This record gives sequence, structure tokens and C-alpha cells, in this order.
Amino acid sequence: MQSAFKGLRRKLKRYMPLYIMMLPGLAYIIVNNYIPLAGLQLAFKKFKYAKGIWDSPWNGIKNFTYLFKTGDAWVIIRNTLGYNLIFIILGTIFAILVAILLNEIHLKKVQQVYQTVVLIPYLISYVIVSYITYALLGESNGMINNSILVPLGLQPASFYTDPKYWPYILTTVQLWKTFGYSSIIYFATIIGIDKAYYEAAVVDGAGTWKQITSITLPMIKPVIITLTLLSIGRIFYSDFGLFYQVPMNTGLLYDATNTIDTYVYRGLLETNDVGRASAAGFIQSVLGFLLVLGTNAAVRAIEKDQALF
Repeated sequence: MQSAFKGLRRKLKRYMPLYIMMLPGLAYIIVNNYIPLAGLQLAFKKFKYAKGIWDSPWNGIKNFTYLFKTGDAWVIIRNTLGYNLIFIILGTIFAILVAILLNEIHLKKVQQVYQTVVLIPYLISYVIVSYITYALLGESNGMINNSILVPLGLQPASFYTDPKYWPYILTTVQLWKTFGYSSIIYFATIIGIDKAYYEAAVVDGAGTWKQITSITLPMIKPVIITLTLLSIGRIFYSDFGLFYQVPMNTGLLYDATNTIDTYVYRGLLETNDVGRASAAGFIQSVLGFLLVLGTNAAVRAIEKDQALF
């Protein structure tokens, strides 16, 4: 018993720096992920500020039925799912393409410059991105209207009053801002591939395209699957900055820009409907969890070694 206790003490002393490094992340998870779980009951209550979370009366599933009766549920789920599916498909293709192009640059200095350039948009705040977008799309002072459409004799487009433009605008902005991060991950995987494979392919007469399809893509497939699974796990979550800041919270665009996250935010801070906002957040969490389980089960059935769990 005493020897076991001494062994435990030695292990604690040996790994203490790692435990200390773990504390900030562990504290963040507890505060951000576990403590708020108590608030899930708000989805089933008629919240009253005077009584608080615990003493507010229960109202069953009325928040959920009211949410679906208004038609808001269909719009926010459609937008959240639709946009994220497009982002996952186009984002993955674009990031892999950029990573392969980076790998084809053989000058180290030039390669580093391009890596920095593609990563810069990812580091820019969405507040700044929203003003860049407005500088391009503004009706009276926007560059597209004043420098392109009007000189060509075309009518200026009213981007901030017509929702039909925004599926394309949001997709473009999202791809521009996020592709750099994913492409760096894929690029790091590609440069880790044993060069002997490519040398053997050259000896066998394989061209660049054949090397990409036969060596590069199969070798980075595990990373593609992992990142895709992680993205699918958050498919019911939307980037708040993209859908709130970039359209500048314009009411006329809600049909194309309102997602679960922006709906919850407006429900809490603008319409003060805590119960319905909590119900929307609850649906978001449950559907996302079920989707992760289903997707991982499908991957495990097809290729067991590539599943997350």
C-alpha cells in the first residue's frame, strides 16, 4: 500500500507541469460547457425574471410547439443546415485545392509568404469583415455599384434590402475567411507524406495529376474524414459573426440570414423571449448530437479505422 502511494506521488510530481497546463482548458470547459447545462430547463418553463430559473413555472413543451407554429423553426433550421452543408462541401474542396497548390511551390520563402497570405483572413474580426463587405456592396458608396455596375450602364443593386443575393454573399465571405485555416492543416499533412511514394510514381511515369489522385488524396483521407466529422458535429451551429455582423442585422434580410444562433440571440436580447430562445438552443444541441452519432456510425460501418469512436 505504501509503495503504491509512493508510486502515485512520483507520477503526480512527474506530470504536475502537464496538470497545471491543463487547468485553464479544464476550467473553460466546466464554466462554458457544464455549468450552463442547468439552464436547459428554461426550454420547458415560462420564464419570469422575478422568480428566476428555479422557481419559474413549468409549461411542458409549449415553447417548442409555439416555436414551430410561428414558422420561425423551419426558416432557422433550413438556413443553418443549408449554409453549413454548402460550407462543408465547398470549404473542404477549396482548402484541399489550396493545400495541394501550396505543396507545388518549391521555393521555401515564397511558400511561407503564401501560407501567411491565405491565413490572414482567418485572423480578421467579423466586425472588420462586415465593414469590408459594406464597402464593396453598399448601395450609394459601394465599390461594386460605383466602380462596376454604374460605369457599365447597369442599375445599382440594393444588396442590403434584397435577400436573394445573400446566399452567395455569405458563402463567398465564409470561404474567403475560413479556407486558409483548413488548407494549412491539409498542407501540414501533405508535407508529412513520405517523398519516396512520389519518387516511385515519377519512375513509373505518373504525372502530377496521377500523383495527386493516387498518393496525395488517399494519404490525407483520414484528415479529411476527421475534419468533416467535426464540421458535421457543428452543422446545427452557425458562425454568429457571419450571419449577424456581415448583414449588419438588417431586418429585410432575415429570411436569408436568420439562423438558430442569431434567432436565440435576438430572442434573448431583443424580443426578451427566453423560453422560445432556450427551446431553439435545446433543439440545436439534440439534433447536433444525434447527427454526430449517426455520421460516425456510418463512417464506422464503411471504414471502421476512420471513425472517431
